Amino acid sequence: MSIPISRRDLIAATAISYQRILGANNRIQMGFIGVGNRGDQVHDGFLEHGDSVTTAVCDLRDDYMDFAVKKSRATPTKFKDYHKLLASKDVDAVAIATPDHWHALMMIDACNAGKDVYVEKPLSLTVWEGRKMVEAAERTKRVTQVGIHRRSGKFLKEAVDFVQGGGLGKVTVAKGFHVQNEWPNGLGKAPDGPPPSEAEWDQWLGPAPKVPYNRNRTYYNFRWFYNYSGGQITNFGVHYMDMMRWLLGKESPRAVTAMGGTYAIHDGREIPDTCEVLWDFDDVLMVFSQYNANGATPTGKPAEMEIRGTKGTMYLNGTSWEVVPEKYTETLFGARTPLDRVTEKSYNPSKKATIQPKLVKGSADTAFHARNFLDCVKSRAKCNCDILTGHISTSNTLIANIALKTKSHLQWDGKAEKFTNNEAANKWLQYKYRAPYKLG
Repeated sequence: MSIPISRRDLIAATAISYQRILGANNRIQMGFIGVGNRGDQVHDGFLEHGDSVTTAVCDLRDDYMDFAVKKSRATPTKFKDYHKLLASKDVDAVAIATPDHWHALMMIDACNAGKDVYVEKPLSLTVWEGRKMVEAAERTKRVTQVGIHRRSGKFLKEAVDFVQGGGLGKVTVAKGFHVQNEWPNGLGKAPDGPPPSEAEWDQWLGPAPKVPYNRNRTYYNFRWFYNYSGGQITNFGVHYMDMMRWLLGKESPRAVTAMGGTYAIHDGREIPDTCEVLWDFDDVLMVFSQYNANGATPTGKPAEMEIRGTKGTMYLNGTSWEVVPEKYTETLFGARTPLDRVTEKSYNPSKKATIQPKLVKGSADTAFHARNFLDCVKSRAKCNCDILTGHISTSNTLIANIALKTKSHLQWDGKAEKFTNNEAANKWLQYKYRAPYKLG
C-alpha cells in the first residue's frame, strides 16, 4: 500500500537532520578524523558509496591527510585541530579512527556539534567513558555506529539465526582466538628522547598522562600501552566478544577472570603477548585466547571463533562459517566396561537429534558497515552496531583487562557497571584526564 504524501512529509519533518544532510545532490558530507592505518581503511569503506563525499580530513600527519585527499572525489579541507572540522558547516557526519584514548572526547564533541558519528572500535578506553558516550548520543539524538563491522555482514546474520534457532543445540562454550607470533623483535627497543615536535607529541597524548616521547608509543604501536589501548583483548577481542554475544543473545557476564603476561617478547611493552580470558555468562562460558605463535588456531580450522553446542560446533571467521555435526557413539562413555554398559540400554543414538554439515561463505567488509551508517543517517534508524551495542561489547573486554591487571576473579554487575566483590578493582573503570581535557 502506498504511503500518503502527507505521511511522507511528516516522516521527513520528524527527522530533523534529514533534509540538511541529503541536500540537493543526495550526498552525505563526511569528515574523517584519523586517516592513517585503520582510518585509511574506514575511509575506503565510505568511498565505495556514491552518496558519501569526503569534505574534510583531520590528522596530525600531513602525509596521511595528503593520501586521503588524493583518493577523495572532492577536494576535502585539511585540519590539524578536530574541533575546527566539527565546526565546519560542510560536514554532516564524522568517522573517528584515532587511538582509543581519544575516542570518547571526539565522539562526545561530535555529538554536541550536531554531527552523526561512526567511531572505530574498541569504543572507549574505560567503561566510564563508554557510558558517557552512550548518554551523549541519547541526549543529542545522534545516529551512531561503532566500527564492529561484522554486525553488517549478512552471512553472519544467517549464522546468528542458525544458532538462535537451535541449530547447534545447547551452546555451552564459545571461544575466540588471536594467534600472532611477534618473536623475536616485537616492537623493537627504542629509547625515550625528544619528539620531532613537542606540540604534536602533546596533542597526540591528549588526555593521557604526559610521558617522555618514544616512537614505540605512537601510531599503530600505541596498542601495546595501557594509557592508549587495551591491547589485543580489546582490539581483536571485541570483535569476537561482540560476535559471540550476538550469536547467543547475551549482554554482560556475571564474572570474569584472566591470566597472562609478556612471556616471549621483552621490548618495553605493557600489554601481554600471551593471555587467556574467561567470562561466565551464567549458562555459557566465553573465552578469548591470545597466543604468541604462528599457524592455525587450536580448532584445527581456519577459524577465529569456535561455538560448541550439544548438536555440533560452528567455526567462524570474517569470510565464512562452518557447522560440524556432533558424532554420537554407541555408548555415552566408551571407557566403561561391558558390565557398566548394561545400565545404558535405554541410550539409543538413533533417537538423538542430528544436524547436517553446513558451510556458508560471505563478506563482512567495512563498506557494508559504512553503507548501513549512511542509510541510517538518512532514515534516522538505529545502526547495526549502535553506541549501546558497542559499549556493552567493549565493556566486557575492558573488565577482562582489569581482571588481568588485578589478578582477580571479578563478579560484575552489568546494570550498575561495577564490580561487586572487589572495590579496589572499580578504581580501574575510569581514569583522571590530564588537564585541561575533560568530557563535555
